[in-house]
Amino acid sequence: MTMALMPPLMFLGLVLFMLVGFPVAFSLAALGLTAGLAAIQLGYLTPAFFGNLPLNIFGILSNDLLLAIPFFTFMGAILERCGLAEDLLEGTGQLFGPVPGGLAYAVIIVGAILGAITGTVAASVIAMGLISLPIMQRYGYDMKLATGVIAASGTITQLIPPSLVLIVLADQMGKSVGDMYKGAIGPSIMQTLLFILFIFAVSILRPRWVPPLPREARTLQGWPLIRRVLWGMVPSIVLIFLVLGTIFLGYATPTEAGAMGAVGAMALAAMHRRLTWTLVRQGMESTMRITAMVVFILIGSRTFSLVFLGVDGGVWIEHLLSSLPGGVTGFLVVVNLFVFFLAFFLDFFEIAFIIIPLLAPVAAKMGIDLIWFGVLLCVNMQTSFMHPPFGFALFYLRGIAPKSVKSSDIYLGAIPWVLLQVLMAGIVIAWPGLVTMWLDVEQKVDLDRVQIEMPADTSQPDAASEGGGSDFSGFASPAPTAPAGAGAGSGEPGTR
Repeated sequence: MTMALMPPLMFLGLVLFMLVGFPVAFSLAALGLTAGLAAIQLGYLTPAFFGNLPLNIFGILSNDLLLAIPFFTFMGAILERCGLAEDLLEGTGQLFGPVPGGLAYAVIIVGAILGAITGTVAASVIAMGLISLPIMQRYGYDMKLATGVIAASGTITQLIPPSLVLIVLADQMGKSVGDMYKGAIGPSIMQTLLFILFIFAVSILRPRWVPPLPREARTLQGWPLIRRVLWGMVPSIVLIFLVLGTIFLGYATPTEAGAMGAVGAMALAAMHRRLTWTLVRQGMESTMRITAMVVFILIGSRTFSLVFLGVDGGVWIEHLLSSLPGGVTGFLVVVNLFVFFLAFFLDFFEIAFIIIPLLAPVAAKMGIDLIWFGVLLCVNMQTSFMHPPFGFALFYLRGIAPKSVKSSDIYLGAIPWVLLQVLMAGIVIAWPGLVTMWLDVEQKVDLDRVQIEMPADTSQPDAASEGGGSDFSGFASPAPTAPAGAGAGSGEPGTR
């Protein structure tokens, strides 16, 4: 067997492990170690090659950027239970209640706000499902639409900074998290507007699916309503600035901003009188589980990638993708279709740690901006939470929905929103400026045109001519030193 067969065999083995359903982290590590030992036996690698593995693992554990993941996870876990979502949904629900589709509008807007605060899908979907779904069911909303809008609004969290997906993508692509956050601003706003436009179209074409709240249900009006909305909005805006504003203004790194966000989340919980040791312990347990999962997947993916690249898997991937018809467009279409179908079986962490390290070098060699490419893949990977029947957002919703809500309604209700997410990916491809317009313009310098001009020494006008006749006054030779006995008026340059 030649070494050229090793990369496709490793890739096929990975697909087989995924289909069997064995845990991803251990599948990657086992496959990488087994393929590495086989490559050593066949003479393709040397035993010393595995000396790189401890260095790779130490690089994971010493990566300061990844510290942002437990901070943002803890922040989301606290905010999930602190009462902020209830205040936001109650205020905006009453505000938009008289409008057909008002509750759906409120869910989308609150989902976007929670996404900008928590960065986690589970917190948004569970909070909005517990609060909004019974109300929508009570007042006659179509259940497919109600469950779909709640699940989809929770997945906006994946695209809106400070998304955990964007942190992982920035780390895997070697780019700044701040730039990745800036690039995601435009698509996240556009995605939210697409969802709102869809509800608006439904309210016109099928108004009975999204009835307005009856008058007796609108208990707040005037100043009490405004106060209720502000009570939910103002702390949210302050926390958003505390996290995102400090990153964009350069006052804090993502890790530092995540730490401030965690403290801010506990302050909000204290404001709502829900900051208890039980709440903090639950948040810590959730953070510990997610962080441990991320670290194990990273170690497994590094083990697999080390051997895969050692047997020229990167070259195989590059030749495979760069030879596609259509050039860059063909590459983007194939990659997005590939990621879309992988999302049926893998979550975003697994896709980011396994697939992105293989795709990013190829994209860079094809001249694709990696920030734009990362945001595009983030838009695509949103669908991993919405794919029937494996989407995690659908599982979260099924777990907290009343028994009267059918599972078929949840799965069928997700389909239109998945199509809207696919449409969003097409918009990002067709309009790259939606991402790049928010980024700082890179100053490009042509080194061949650089000129260095040295100022003339005006204090010694004759120095150049007496120092060798050079035409370049800035590089004039030093004047000869006068003899020790020369007088100041001898006509020669005096001592200086």
